Amino acid sequence: MTARRAHVLIGVGGAAVGALWAGGLEPAVAGIVLGGALATSFRYPLATSLLAAAVLLATVPRGTIPGGDSFAAYALVAAHAFSAGRAGVLVGLVALLGASVVCTILSYESLEAGVLFIALGGWAAGRALREREQVAAQLAERARELEQEHDAHVRLSVRYERARVASELHDIVAHAITVMVVQADAGRRMAAHDPQFTVDAFEAIAGAAHQAEEEMGRLVALLADEAAIGRVPDLALIEELVARSAAGGLDVTLRLEGERDGLPAALVRAACRVVQEGMTNALRYAAGAAVSVVVRGEDAALVVEVANAPAVAAVALAGSGTRTGLRGLRELVGACGGTLDAGPLPDGGWLLSARLPLSVATATP
Repeated sequence: MTARRAHVLIGVGGAAVGALWAGGLEPAVAGIVLGGALATSFRYPLATSLLAAAVLLATVPRGTIPGGDSFAAYALVAAHAFSAGRAGVLVGLVALLGASVVCTILSYESLEAGVLFIALGGWAAGRALREREQVAAQLAERARELEQEHDAHVRLSVRYERARVASELHDIVAHAITVMVVQADAGRRMAAHDPQFTVDAFEAIAGAAHQAEEEMGRLVALLADEAAIGRVPDLALIEELVARSAAGGLDVTLRLEGERDGLPAALVRAACRVVQEGMTNALRYAAGAAVSVVVRGEDAALVVEVANAPAVAAVALAGSGTRTGLRGLRELVGACGGTLDAGPLPDGGWLLSARLPLSVATATP
């Protein structure tokens, strides 16, 4: 049933109540007008309340009660007061109370003082219903907002996870592939002159592939099971990474300075990624150049620096890669509360430097 049809039926019912006990034309007309006006009380509450007050003032002083009976008058006045309260029209209540007071004073027998309490009770009931509807509407709106926020959070979480997986894949694969490409190219060129070098190159390629396979297996396990526990990272990983790169022919040196014990796992992981990204970029853009890795523990931070000398030959891998390594690394370092700087050195080389604060509570991004 539509709201408009419901209002019409309410008006018809009110008019029927107003005419039911009427013993003459005047009380019947007054009752029909007072009851039928309920049809417009939802759309025009103030005007309807004023009309009801006017009907009371026009009939009761003449010794006529709308509807011809006190019960009908009480019911209709209570209905109008309820409508005014539900619409929040305080002026409507005042008009009905004022008319009831005047009518009670002018006609003691026709309308008792109880009509005042009937009007107040009806208005209070309408007001309570209005407040309940408002609270229900606010709760429904809040529920819709929470659902929208939840959906937005889910979408953002999916995007974040995709970006995290992409960053992990880049960190794992980029270094291994770069090592394999460099070693394969060197082995191809030296195959006819130094067979042992070719053997070493293939061993380096196999080592890089094996490392990438282990890292990929760890990533797949973590993605499949959040409770899976991988190797707890420590700075020994950096030593292993540098050792493998040196064994593969990269001119790299490592210098460890300061206090480095008791570091958070996320901070160590970020430091390893900085070293890995720095050496990968050195292989890609400055093949053959010397690389220096410094890991220095300070009072308030762990500083990681990877510097490479200028390229000594044509850069075969320049322009390769996804160009997202530094961006993902900057996000990883930022998640630990640190800062990442990358830029050229005065001698034409390149420096990648990260400062990771020790006082920031870190979590694995």
